[in-house]
Amino acid sequence: MQKLMIVLAAVIAAAIGVASYQLWPKAEPEALVYQPPRAPAPFQLQSTESPDAINNQALKGQWTLLFTGYTFCPDICPTTMSDLKNALPNLQQHTDTPVKVWMISVDPKRDSMERLKEYTGYFGDAFVGIRAEHPQLFPFVRDLGLMYSVPEEGEENYLVNHSAAIILVNPDGNRIAIFNADHQAGKIPVVDMEQLKRDFAIIAG
Repeated sequence: MQKLMIVLAAVIAAAIGVASYQLWPKAEPEALVYQPPRAPAPFQLQSTESPDAINNQALKGQWTLLFTGYTFCPDICPTTMSDLKNALPNLQQHTDTPVKVWMISVDPKRDSMERLKEYTGYFGDAFVGIRAEHPQLFPFVRDLGLMYSVPEEGEENYLVNHSAAIILVNPDGNRIAIFNADHQAGKIPVVDMEQLKRDFAIIAG
Protein backbone atom coordinates (compact mmCIF):
# COMPACT_ATOMS: atom_id res chain seq x y z
CA MET A 1 0.00 0.00 0.00
CA GLN A 2 2.82 2.37 0.92
CA LYS A 3 4.57 1.68 -2.40
CA LEU A 4 1.32 2.37 -4.26
CA MET A 5 0.95 5.71 -2.47
CA ILE A 6 4.52 6.65 -3.38
CA VAL A 7 3.91 5.80 -7.05
CA LEU A 8 0.64 7.78 -7.08
CA ALA A 9 2.37 10.75 -5.47
CA ALA A 10 5.12 10.64 -8.10
CA VAL A 11 2.56 10.47 -10.94
CA ILE A 12 0.60 13.40 -9.52
CA ALA A 13 3.77 15.45 -9.06
CA ALA A 14 4.81 14.75 -12.65
CA ALA A 15 1.36 15.72 -13.94
CA ILE A 16 1.46 18.98 -11.98
CA GLY A 17 4.93 19.69 -13.35
CA VAL A 18 3.82 19.16 -16.95
CA ALA A 19 0.70 21.29 -16.44
CA SER A 20 2.73 24.08 -14.83
CA TYR A 21 5.22 24.04 -17.71
CA GLN A 22 2.44 24.25 -20.30
CA LEU A 23 0.68 27.07 -18.45
CA TRP A 24 3.87 29.02 -17.73
CA PRO A 25 4.09 32.01 -20.07
CA LYS A 26 6.67 31.38 -22.78
CA ALA A 27 9.27 34.02 -23.64
CA GLU A 28 8.37 36.13 -26.66
CA PRO A 29 10.90 37.84 -28.96
CA GLU A 30 11.21 41.61 -28.70
CA ALA A 31 11.90 41.86 -32.42
CA LEU A 32 9.13 42.15 -35.00
CA VAL A 33 8.39 38.55 -36.00
CA TYR A 34 6.63 37.89 -39.28
CA GLN A 35 3.65 35.57 -38.96
CA PRO A 36 3.73 33.76 -41.25
CA PRO A 37 7.34 34.13 -42.48
CA ARG A 38 7.58 36.03 -45.76
CA ALA A 39 9.28 34.76 -48.89
CA PRO A 40 11.54 37.35 -50.56
CA ALA A 41 10.64 38.37 -54.08
CA PRO A 42 12.73 36.56 -56.75
CA PHE A 43 16.21 38.08 -57.08
CA GLN A 44 19.48 37.73 -58.99
CA LEU A 45 22.54 39.06 -57.16
CA GLN A 46 26.30 38.71 -57.04
CA SER A 47 27.91 37.00 -54.06
CA THR A 48 31.46 36.70 -52.78
CA GLU A 49 30.66 33.01 -52.21
CA SER A 50 29.86 32.18 -55.82
CA PRO A 51 31.32 32.97 -59.25
CA ASP A 52 27.80 32.79 -60.68
CA ALA A 53 24.74 34.90 -59.91
CA ILE A 54 22.75 33.72 -56.91
CA ASN A 55 18.99 33.61 -56.37
CA ASN A 56 16.54 32.76 -53.58
CA GLN A 57 17.96 29.25 -53.26
CA ALA A 58 21.14 30.73 -51.74
CA LEU A 59 19.19 31.62 -48.59
CA LYS A 60 18.02 28.07 -47.93
CA GLY A 61 19.65 25.59 -45.55
CA GLN A 62 21.01 28.24 -43.18
CA TRP A 63 20.00 31.05 -40.87
CA THR A 64 20.95 34.34 -42.54
CA LEU A 65 21.29 37.81 -41.03
CA LEU A 66 20.97 40.46 -43.76
CA PHE A 67 21.82 44.12 -43.47
CA THR A 68 22.66 46.95 -45.84
CA GLY A 69 26.09 48.54 -45.77
CA TYR A 70 29.15 49.49 -47.80
CA THR A 71 32.89 49.25 -47.41
CA PHE A 72 33.46 53.03 -47.23
CA CYS A 73 30.92 53.34 -44.38
CA PRO A 74 32.62 55.14 -41.48
CA ASP A 75 30.55 53.98 -38.51
CA ILE A 76 27.38 51.86 -38.65
CA CYS A 77 28.76 49.12 -40.93
CA PRO A 78 32.07 48.32 -39.24
CA THR A 79 30.38 48.50 -35.84
CA THR A 80 27.58 46.15 -36.92
CA MET A 81 30.02 43.75 -38.56
CA SER A 82 32.18 43.61 -35.43
CA ASP A 83 29.15 43.17 -33.19
CA LEU A 84 27.85 40.31 -35.36
CA LYS A 85 31.26 38.64 -35.42
CA ASN A 86 31.27 38.64 -31.62
CA ALA A 87 27.65 37.43 -31.45
CA LEU A 88 27.92 34.57 -33.97
CA PRO A 89 29.41 31.95 -31.60
CA ASN A 90 26.49 32.53 -29.23
CA LEU A 91 23.92 32.30 -32.04
CA GLN A 92 25.46 29.10 -33.37
CA GLN A 93 25.01 27.45 -29.96
CA HIS A 94 21.24 27.51 -30.48
CA THR A 95 21.12 25.71 -33.82
CA ASP A 96 22.80 22.91 -35.73
CA THR A 97 22.20 24.85 -38.95
CA PRO A 98 24.92 27.27 -40.13
CA VAL A 99 24.43 30.96 -39.30
CA LYS A 100 25.67 33.41 -41.93
CA VAL A 101 25.74 37.16 -42.41
CA TRP A 102 24.99 38.86 -45.71
CA MET A 103 26.30 42.40 -46.03
CA ILE A 104 24.34 43.84 -48.94
CA SER A 105 26.42 46.61 -50.49
CA VAL A 106 24.41 49.72 -51.28
CA ASP A 107 27.41 51.30 -53.03
CA PRO A 108 27.88 49.24 -56.22
CA LYS A 109 29.86 52.05 -57.85
CA ARG A 110 32.79 51.68 -55.43
CA ASP A 111 32.24 48.21 -53.98
CA SER A 112 33.66 45.76 -56.51
CA MET A 113 33.45 42.05 -55.81
CA GLU A 114 37.16 42.04 -55.02
CA ARG A 115 36.79 44.85 -52.50
CA LEU A 116 33.73 43.22 -50.93
CA LYS A 117 35.49 39.88 -50.64
CA GLU A 118 38.46 41.47 -48.89
CA TYR A 119 36.20 43.46 -46.56
CA THR A 120 33.88 40.62 -45.51
CA GLY A 121 36.75 38.13 -45.37
CA TYR A 122 38.31 40.16 -42.59
CA PHE A 123 35.38 39.23 -40.34
CA GLY A 124 35.38 35.50 -41.10
CA ASP A 125 34.03 32.76 -43.34
CA ALA A 126 30.44 33.27 -42.13
CA PHE A 127 30.36 36.74 -43.71
CA VAL A 128 29.21 37.09 -47.31
CA GLY A 129 29.35 40.19 -49.50
CA ILE A 130 26.35 40.79 -51.77
CA ARG A 131 26.13 43.32 -54.59
CA ALA A 132 24.16 44.27 -57.69
CA GLU A 133 23.64 47.34 -59.81
CA HIS A 134 20.88 49.69 -58.68
CA PRO A 135 18.16 48.36 -61.05
CA GLN A 136 18.41 44.94 -59.36
CA LEU A 137 19.60 46.12 -55.95
CA PHE A 138 16.96 48.72 -55.10
CA PRO A 139 13.91 46.41 -55.55
CA PHE A 140 15.64 43.70 -53.50
CA VAL A 141 16.43 46.07 -50.62
CA ARG A 142 12.97 47.64 -50.73
CA ASP A 143 11.31 44.21 -50.68
CA LEU A 144 13.21 43.45 -47.45
CA GLY A 145 11.67 46.55 -45.88
CA LEU A 146 14.98 48.44 -45.92
CA MET A 147 16.18 51.55 -47.77
CA TYR A 148 19.23 53.40 -49.02
CA SER A 149 20.02 56.61 -50.87
CA VAL A 150 21.53 56.78 -54.35
CA PRO A 151 24.29 59.43 -54.75
CA GLU A 152 24.02 62.12 -57.39
CA GLU A 153 25.53 61.37 -60.79
CA GLY A 154 29.21 62.31 -60.85
CA GLU A 155 29.74 62.35 -57.09
CA GLU A 156 33.02 60.73 -56.02
CA ASN A 157 33.37 61.19 -52.26
CA TYR A 158 29.99 60.57 -50.71
CA LEU A 159 28.16 58.87 -47.85
CA VAL A 160 25.26 56.51 -48.46
CA ASN A 161 22.32 56.81 -46.11
CA HIS A 162 20.92 53.35 -45.41
CA SER A 163 18.91 51.30 -42.93
CA ALA A 164 20.70 49.99 -39.86
CA ALA A 165 18.16 47.22 -39.20
CA ILE A 166 19.01 43.52 -39.52
CA ILE A 167 16.71 41.00 -41.21
CA LEU A 168 16.64 37.36 -40.06
CA VAL A 169 15.91 34.74 -42.72
CA ASN A 170 15.11 31.17 -41.66
CA PRO A 171 16.52 27.97 -43.25
CA ASP A 172 13.49 27.81 -45.56
CA GLY A 173 14.69 31.06 -47.11
CA ASN A 174 11.88 33.19 -45.66
CA ARG A 175 12.08 36.40 -43.68
CA ILE A 176 11.08 35.63 -40.11
CA ALA A 177 12.09 38.71 -38.08
CA ILE A 178 13.50 42.22 -38.26
CA PHE A 179 15.75 43.75 -35.60
CA ASN A 180 15.48 47.52 -35.69
CA ALA A 181 18.37 49.74 -34.70
CA ASP A 182 18.40 51.50 -31.36
CA HIS A 183 18.41 55.24 -32.05
CA GLN A 184 19.86 57.30 -29.20
CA ALA A 185 21.01 60.90 -29.35
CA GLY A 186 24.75 61.17 -29.89
CA LYS A 187 25.20 57.43 -30.55
CA ILE A 188 25.58 55.33 -33.70
CA PRO A 189 22.23 53.67 -34.53
CA VAL A 190 22.96 49.96 -34.28
CA VAL A 191 21.00 46.85 -33.34
CA ASP A 192 21.08 45.77 -29.69
CA MET A 193 23.09 42.53 -29.94
CA GLU A 194 22.00 41.27 -26.53
CA GLN A 195 18.38 41.50 -27.64
CA LEU A 196 19.27 39.85 -30.96
CA LYS A 197 20.94 36.94 -29.16
CA ARG A 198 17.98 36.47 -26.80
CA ASP A 199 15.47 36.62 -29.63
CA PHE A 200 17.44 34.29 -31.88
CA ALA A 201 17.52 31.68 -29.12
CA ILE A 202 13.71 31.86 -28.90
CA ILE A 203 13.08 31.87 -32.66
CA ALA A 204 15.60 29.16 -33.55
CA GLY A 205 14.85 27.01 -30.50
